[in-house]
Amino acid sequence: MRRSLHVLAGLTLGSALVLPVNAAAAAPPARPPGPAGYADVLDLHGVPAKALPPEVSDINVFADQGAWHAYALPKSGDTSAYGGFTGPLYIAQEYPWWLSKVFSRITLSENGKQIDLASAKNPRFTSLPGVLRQTYDLPGLRLTLELRFASDRTALVRAHVENTGRSARTLHVGWTGELLRPDAEPMRSAPSLHATADGVAVGFAKVRKTWDYLTGGDERFEVRHDGPVRTTVTGDAYRTDLARPLTVAPHRSSALAWTESYTFTAAERSRENTAALLRDADRVDARTDARWRGYVAAVTRGVPADRRRLAVKSLETLVTNWRGPAGMLKHGGMTPSITYKWFTGGFWAWDTWKQAVGTARFAPGLAESQIRSMFDYQVEPGSKSRPQDAGMIPDCVFYNDPSQGGGNWNERNSKPPLAAWAVWEVYQRNGDAAFLREMYPKLVAYHDWWYRNRDHDHDGLAEYGATVDPANATPEDARQAAAWESGMDNAPRFDAALGTSVVENRGAGGRLVGYSLNQESVDLNSYLAAEDGYLAAIARRLGHRADAERWTARQRTVAAAVRKAMYDPATGFFYDTDLASGRRLTERGRGIEGAIPLWAGVADGGEAAAVRGKLTDPGEFATKVPFATVAKSSPYFAPEEYWRGPVWLDQAYFALAGLQRYGYRRDAAALADRLRGSAAGLLGDAPIAENYDPVTGAALNSTNFSWSAALLLELG
Repeated sequence: MRRSLHVLAGLTLGSALVLPVNAAAAAPPARPPGPAGYADVLDLHGVPAKALPPEVSDINVFADQGAWHAYALPKSGDTSAYGGFTGPLYIAQEYPWWLSKVFSRITLSENGKQIDLASAKNPRFTSLPGVLRQTYDLPGLRLTLELRFASDRTALVRAHVENTGRSARTLHVGWTGELLRPDAEPMRSAPSLHATADGVAVGFAKVRKTWDYLTGGDERFEVRHDGPVRTTVTGDAYRTDLARPLTVAPHRSSALAWTESYTFTAAERSRENTAALLRDADRVDARTDARWRGYVAAVTRGVPADRRRLAVKSLETLVTNWRGPAGMLKHGGMTPSITYKWFTGGFWAWDTWKQAVGTARFAPGLAESQIRSMFDYQVEPGSKSRPQDAGMIPDCVFYNDPSQGGGNWNERNSKPPLAAWAVWEVYQRNGDAAFLREMYPKLVAYHDWWYRNRDHDHDGLAEYGATVDPANATPEDARQAAAWESGMDNAPRFDAALGTSVVENRGAGGRLVGYSLNQESVDLNSYLAAEDGYLAAIARRLGHRADAERWTARQRTVAAAVRKAMYDPATGFFYDTDLASGRRLTERGRGIEGAIPLWAGVADGGEAAAVRGKLTDPGEFATKVPFATVAKSSPYFAPEEYWRGPVWLDQAYFALAGLQRYGYRRDAAALADRLRGSAAGLLGDAPIAENYDPVTGAALNSTNFSWSAALLLELG
């Protein structure tokens, strides 16, 4: 029997989707393989032609531990890159650039003659969870190269030279590399190559090109070897030679190691003890491998065998997008994508809440750090710049704030309120009550801000809106910011041509405190009702009984208001409403936001059944790739236009969770399977996309997108 679940405060949704339809009757899954069983879940092969990647890069990369540089593998047959790892791709504070095609390319020679790595039989270029590996089988020799990240600033590369013959081999070992300079100034002159006592380094001049390249003049990329070397630099090229020949006995191997570090400041370099990493290379490798075994086990546990490679690809996507503290980013977190120019150097609030939920499956501590990264910039009471916004979380924060010339930092709007959900889901994974205590007052302040600054008519139903900010100088600016605040930037329901505009919100004494859209949004108020439930769960866990009762009562009130105002019995769906008249905006068509009341548990059984009918209808939301953001029946349906039709995996997750919540498990399982099977490349080695064409299944927009990966983990 289906029933309304809106009174069940703090119900955890994420884990439900990994269960098979007939969970009780299902046989125990076979034990998942370890990391070695997940080779090349993502195609990481390629070598750049230019320093500037395309806006959406055509080469996928690997990073770990929050590093700000990343690598790929050469393609088989691209012999000019043999012996080294592609790149690195480095982040000039906020933007990705290639430093080289292959900066550190190992060479072997014997008796004055270079050994051609292209002569290797079937060279193998393999990515494994946590490591990039190359293997060359040469006459009497096997060369293996492995790259792992030892810290958030340093990659550790090791070369194993194995003598497979019957007599000793004496080899000369060297490394070569060359800068891949940007085409245009001032970026072109930024990097400079220098020999060092134990390798080679690249310094960077100060460049403040707001929309292309940002350096402070103290950045450095540096290669350090574990043995004595000599380096010569000629223009943009260098050669490093091992000071003494390497002799390898028959059926024995010798190991060489070097570090490749990218740091922003001298203080970072002083903390980066690369000499210790080189001395302890075996333990560094062992720690890295153990960590990744734990990651892989966590994301594949309980997942059917045919979906485990997708789970590991999601894991690798998230870890590669992990950036450690740097610049104005005080805690480590996930950028949306290292392979899309505009998503490389900052953290977004809405993305963070969803990414933290997925990350908590394998690294709850990192998930906590992500959440803190946004609350670091929660507006405090008494703020000099925006005191009226106390409690607000900015839309996004970057390496540079505006005072440092950063153009991407955005406080003109916030993002949908899902922070309490994220905090509770992380707690469900690690039981860290101290984290709940730390976050609870901050979550309350954020929740209160919505009702203080975004409820124009004080009826308990909020609106998306915009802050008092120089960037919101005109009503159209504020309308755009309010649409951004929804996260669904260009959705038809926010079109100015359809009547969307803003109204002013004023506080005590008539002071302007912000703007609201002239419509109350169903997703926003459903999210707020869900947040009430999660705040009740947190308060109850912390022993704040009165608070818990207050939040639970508020959740019931908001849920009832959403049902009364926003559910349209004639069409069986939820819609935004006009702020002035309360009229449901049905003429703007159905959007996936109308499924959020199911995820939040605010719908009653009959309403959920009606919405389920639309979610499972091929003429509505059950497209080839299910859960188009705008229903196929809508006159505004545009399958390739961002939030006007493409399938976003966060909204698909919310819709599937909503179906499951109301007992429609078979529908959810079938639609989830269709989504995974129809979205181009999802079950193969293609990168996980930002969104997908609901009609053709084609991948759209950014590649290697974090919240898509995070919520794929939640889908199981």
